[in-house]
Amino acid sequence: MLPGSIQISGETLSGAEIRDICESLRENSVRLLSLRGCQLSERDFGHVCRGAAESRSLAQLNLNLGIVSNINRVKQLAEALKTNRSVQSLFLHGSPLTDAGLALLNPALSIHPSLVALDLGDCMLGDEGINLICGLLPPDGAKSGLKELTLSANPGVTSKGWGRLAIAVAHSSQLRVLNLDYNPLGDQVAGMLAVAVASSRTLEVLDLEGTGLTNQSAQTLLDMVENYPTALRTLILAENNISPELQQQISDLLSEGEEEEETEAREVTAREKNPWICQNNSSSQMVLMTSGLGDSLLAETEI
Repeated sequence: MLPGSIQISGETLSGAEIRDICESLRENSVRLLSLRGCQLSERDFGHVCRGAAESRSLAQLNLNLGIVSNINRVKQLAEALKTNRSVQSLFLHGSPLTDAGLALLNPALSIHPSLVALDLGDCMLGDEGINLICGLLPPDGAKSGLKELTLSANPGVTSKGWGRLAIAVAHSSQLRVLNLDYNPLGDQVAGMLAVAVASSRTLEVLDLEGTGLTNQSAQTLLDMVENYPTALRTLILAENNISPELQQQISDLLSEGEEEEETEAREVTAREKNPWICQNNSSSQMVLMTSGLGDSLLAETEI
């Protein structure tokens, strides 16, 4: 039987329910565990952490909205992640971690072999926390690192902290998605992020919704998109003081880049499927010979 999911939201969980959850984790029958906004005792939280530690099937763990509510729970989660080897996505949005809590959790995050997505939105982080997160964005492609990072609504981070993150993003070898929505970034930080995006070879999605940007930021981002070849495909600028015209210009440019890349990808696929294609440079005529080999398909699934 394929691993399934347990998703519970806003409930007060009984001891019996926790036992069932833990048994499923130990039996490796759970791929996704979400206890979003649930109430459970300290003892039961410990049981869940120990079950997660033993699970070999758990790929996504959602403890959003205050589940990890104190330092003791942070320590228990950290111990679980030191043992667990399967979790790919960890969601702690709305947990009062603070920099001190993240410092306790960071060693486990740094050595985890599978973690690629991390949500630390609304976790009361500051510059020290951002410095720790930058260590999860290594420039060396041979190392494990995050592909998706959410840092929404952490107003305690200063421009210095965001600048440090921008440098890490510029050199990250794997980061594809960065969500910074509802942080008071302003135009100065947006300028640093534009440089980071121009330097990054992997970043595809950047969410800057409600971050205090103006037309000045939008013009900088427009220049970046227009003049530098980037991997960026989606740039979210809603709820900022930016004119609809500038937003549309940026959107159009990103769409054009995506269409060009899709065309190139189709051409590459066609060449890979028919490796015996010879083209005469002096004419548009093409000679086609098939190899007789069947096509192969490689699919990648992400959580």
